[in-house]
Amino acid sequence: MRTIPLLHPLDDTGRLPRPDHALAGLDAERARIREAAAALAAAAAKPVLSPAVDIARYAHSHYLRAEPTAFGSATFYFHAFTGREPRPEMPREAWDDPALTYEQKRELDAQYTVAESLWSQGRLRIQAAPVMRRAAPLWQAWKETEALLRETFEAFRHSPDGMWRAQLLRLTEAEETALAAAKAWDAVAEELSLLAAEQRRASTEGHELELTTVAAELGLDASDWSIHWPDDYTSRSYSWPQTPTVRALTAEIERQRERLREVARLAGDPRTI
Repeated sequence: MRTIPLLHPLDDTGRLPRPDHALAGLDAERARIREAAAALAAAAAKPVLSPAVDIARYAHSHYLRAEPTAFGSATFYFHAFTGREPRPEMPREAWDDPALTYEQKRELDAQYTVAESLWSQGRLRIQAAPVMRRAAPLWQAWKETEALLRETFEAFRHSPDGMWRAQLLRLTEAEETALAAAKAWDAVAEELSLLAAEQRRASTEGHELELTTVAAELGLDASDWSIHWPDDYTSRSYSWPQTPTVRALTAEIERQRERLREVARLAGDPRTI
């Protein structure tokens, strides 16, 4: 008869004890191994990032800080721009710097975009101020000559028949004066239109500076000044060879003359006009 040694003593019933405690220890060890493997796998899956590079050295000299907004963008703050500084442009070195991440370059680009917008406002104030001071009396002259032309035409209603030729002379003189004033106004209005368009091109939405605002800062009221888009002054065709104010005046003059011709025909004196 052979004797087999037992690893564990028999219990009171003469049976081998259940190895629950051994299985529990084994399960715990297996769980720890699985957790360690999962942690290693997760660490291996993460990209290795280089340390963040400080972008402050590429910031504009007027830059103060950036604050995040609720919409995922940022609000940038700067020292005031006068418009006499060089146009803000993101340094070429920043675009070419391999240490900068794409997001960092985007942040710098956004910063310089806002800087250029604010700079363009100062630039417009400098450039538009002397033009506006010239424009104010020209606009006043135009409005006065326009009013005089209308008054001269209305005087026909009260002129005796024998005075119509004299009144026609006064009307043609008023037309010439108004036409000269309209041309002078359109010339200065074109300058202001081009300056405003340049500022709009250099600014982002919400940073456009209105000419009326610049005028108010100078103590001028430009709320009724007639200033059109640059194309209305520069892109003239055969059908529209005149500038906006001159074109409107010419139409008014033609309307008045047509009215006088109609009255002359009704009066049986077509030679009057």
